[in-house]
Amino acid sequence: MASLAEIIKGAMSLDVRDRAVLAGKLLDSLDKLSEAEADRLWAEESQRRLNQYRAGQAKAVSADAVHAKVNKLLR
Repeated sequence: MASLAEIIKGAMSLDVRDRAVLAGKLLDSLDKLSEAEADRLWAEESQRRLNQYRAGQAKAVSADAVHAKVNKLLR
């Protein structure tokens, strides 16, 4: 089976309509996750982000800054 990098490379070579169809199908597949699987994936992602923060590879953003950006985008 092809590696994830090979699959991504192939997907990126598709025309825009085919990429949109692929993206839609991938997103639809996430809706079919069980609650336990979704919880496990979110836990893994939160741990990955915490590790990046602790390693200095990511920075914290205040809630006020996030709210200001959201408000600006929604105007």
